[in-house]
Amino acid sequence: MATHVGAGTAHGTRRSGAGSGWLVFAAVLMIFGGFMAIFAGIAAIAEDEVFVTTRNYIFGFDLTSWGWIHLALGVVIALAGFALFGGATWARFVGVVLAGLAMLANFLWLPYAPFWAIVLITISGFVIWALCRAPSPT
Repeated sequence: MATHVGAGTAHGTRRSGAGSGWLVFAAVLMIFGGFMAIFAGIAAIAEDEVFVTTRNYIFGFDLTSWGWIHLALGVVIALAGFALFGGATWARFVGVVLAGLAMLANFLWLPYAPFWAIVLITISGFVIWALCRAPSPT
């Protein structure tokens, strides 16, 4: 006996928009990564002793400068993550760009906090993957 799928069921359709699992996953990671960057920035601005200082590093800014970079980037990433939860379609593109910038900033941050930077690079990679994997809002 065959079953007929009625027109009113959602069988075979994919969810899109803010309710998509990929977008929720990306938004959660963006908010988490943004807050982690904010905490790293605050610690660097306060010139905390948790960071290793290296000599002769070609991208060696002052620790306070790196702190402000991470603080600003973290705030913008977290805000874009909240906008993604709100269903803003522009937040997908902005999220990919910001995650790419975060990957670059954390790559340059490697000598100061290697484990922290690798974790945030990985989170940014998952954000890019999830935002690009999510179905388009049609």
